[in-house]
Amino acid sequence: MASVSLRGLEKHFGTQRVIEQLDLDISDQEFVALVGPSGCGKSTLLRMIAGLEAPTGGSILIGGRRMNEVPPMHRDVAMVFQSYALYPHMSVFGNMSFGLRMRRQPRTVIEAAIAEAATALNLADYLERRPTQLSGGQRQRVAMGRAMVRAPVLFLFDEPLSNLDAKLRVHMRTEIKALHRRLQVTSIYVTHDQIEAMTMADRIVVLNGGRIEQIGTPEELYDRPANVFVAGFIGSPSMNMMPGTVAPDGGFVLDPGTRLAGLLPPAPAGQAVILGVRPEHVLFDPAAGGGNGLARVLEVQPTGADTIVVCDLAGQPLVASQRDHAHLVRGSELAVAFAPGRLQWFDAATGVALRPH
Repeated sequence: MASVSLRGLEKHFGTQRVIEQLDLDISDQEFVALVGPSGCGKSTLLRMIAGLEAPTGGSILIGGRRMNEVPPMHRDVAMVFQSYALYPHMSVFGNMSFGLRMRRQPRTVIEAAIAEAATALNLADYLERRPTQLSGGQRQRVAMGRAMVRAPVLFLFDEPLSNLDAKLRVHMRTEIKALHRRLQVTSIYVTHDQIEAMTMADRIVVLNGGRIEQIGTPEELYDRPANVFVAGFIGSPSMNMMPGTVAPDGGFVLDPGTRLAGLLPPAPAGQAVILGVRPEHVLFDPAAGGGNGLARVLEVQPTGADTIVVCDLAGQPLVASQRDHAHLVRGSELAVAFAPGRLQWFDAATGVALRPH
């Protein structure tokens, strides 16, 4: 088992700076997800940890040992790729045992390891099949089994579920998380899917432009985003972001000039701020006081368990998520209220979260 520490890590491709002075500590047996938009550097970061890319600067430590000059084969790291990377001419047994055979492990050791992994991954009945005879989910389990039998100190997952359909992705998320609980091996999981990260990881690292925007548990990132980028990236549908200004009496004036009742931003008068509110915290049945404002319904989108309601609030777009079936009519006007204690405020100039004093 091993912890992972990155110190001042950098990666440049010519003049392009992909990773910038990145510091990160991952504890032994922790499951950490790296998330961010395409091109943010998350896969490059994973490949540097694996030894497939050389860092431009900084240090990579696994189990306290500097790994910058250590070849990939000697890092005791197993990587599961998006493309499965299986040998098509080999059986499931052949693919899963390949690494052990290259290490010249005894046949009895190999067979015992494959049997254990195949049982854990529900592959015992498929050991003689070729990859072309398997479903996408079964191929991904073979790729995980190949990594698993090596008994590495660190698992690296590079968007392993992105080639699967939505239903199978949900199932495989459960399998990977259960596998981590069973093996208790430090795991780093790269994904662009923030729902995937939220449901699987102990902690999430949000990357943007090669820099870390925030590190925290799924709950911390969702309930207390550090800035506008994290607030908008984590959560589906995305958080509503409504720019405005703090009024002289401390209230909130929504751009281009409508005052929303009952809101007190934690900022001085005259400061430009952004109000952030999650769609599920927009209420259409305020109990008293007429709510915070009046919104006009533009679209009603049933999704099954929830209904997405797209509104116009004094010239600003507002998306609400209503439980069950919301029988609302396009064009109707409704008083809206925001759930008390669930609002987020951000400095409009810097995008950084404003916290109550």
